[in-house]
Amino acid sequence: MLTSGCAGKQHTDQRARELAIKVCCADLFIEVFAAGIGILSESFILVVTTKKDKKTTRGGKGMLQKKDVLNLDGKVAVITGAASGIGLAASQLLTAHGATVVMLDVNAEKGASEAEAMRREGREAVFFSCDVASRKACEETVQAVDERFGRIDVLFNNAGVTYRKTVVELEEDEWDRVVDVTLKGAFLMSKYVIPLMERNGGGSIINTGSGWGLKGGDQAAAYCAAKGGLVNLTRGMAIDHGPANIRVNSINPGDTDTAMLREEGRQLGMEEASFLVDSAKGRPLERLGTPEDVANTVLFLASDLSQWISGAALVVDGGGIA
Repeated sequence: MLTSGCAGKQHTDQRARELAIKVCCADLFIEVFAAGIGILSESFILVVTTKKDKKTTRGGKGMLQKKDVLNLDGKVAVITGAASGIGLAASQLLTAHGATVVMLDVNAEKGASEAEAMRREGREAVFFSCDVASRKACEETVQAVDERFGRIDVLFNNAGVTYRKTVVELEEDEWDRVVDVTLKGAFLMSKYVIPLMERNGGGSIINTGSGWGLKGGDQAAAYCAAKGGLVNLTRGMAIDHGPANIRVNSINPGDTDTAMLREEGRQLGMEEASFLVDSAKGRPLERLGTPEDVANTVLFLASDLSQWISGAALVVDGGGIA
């Protein structure tokens, strides 16, 4: 034991234990060894070594580095309404970034053809015919995907239909079709995919809402109801399944140049070219959206760039509802 006093020096012949003291100061590690010290009239000797090759960083993390966060290699994505429009663009973009994409649609001929075209480009894509309004079809399709690939990392609930009618003009079966495909379909696909995501440690679910799911639109009562329900379903799912590391978000496009938009013009009895021009008016970016514009947002939400985003309603509309 070391002691101090002013009444003279005390001697001890008790041998000190070997002492190793490590002092860390920034990048300097000092090791102090004192062994066999007999404290007589002299001070003990310190032997100091330094190690300058060790690095420390603030908070345990260094400066942010460039990462390949859009790389989807090894991920399996399921996309509904994938044979055309936004679903097809998302399928192409996700396969381009390394994902294996499972394309679902009721248009079997078109869907199979598009999947084959991607495979010819060296991409991983397969097609399953599936009506998302059918519980049996959704359950069996998800089971088949699980048996083939063993996982689902991304689910893009994109299938939807519309009738440009008021509540007075709508027939009951038209209302049912819009709600069944757009809202019930997202519910059914999520119901069977989420347990797979939980088993594999998480995933990302992306639902196609609409600007008219955030605000009203004319002559589209069933569509507004279904999309508004889907936006809020997204929030509820994000709360329920966040603890399982499942992120759930909606993307909400404005008018996008797809076959569905052109069909809306026909339903309203408008000439196609003038309808498209009118649809582009009134937004700051002064143009229609493209399927690729929306697919870019799907890629973002499927990737590690959005790891802390859940329950969000991302608007992709050129500023239309700003």
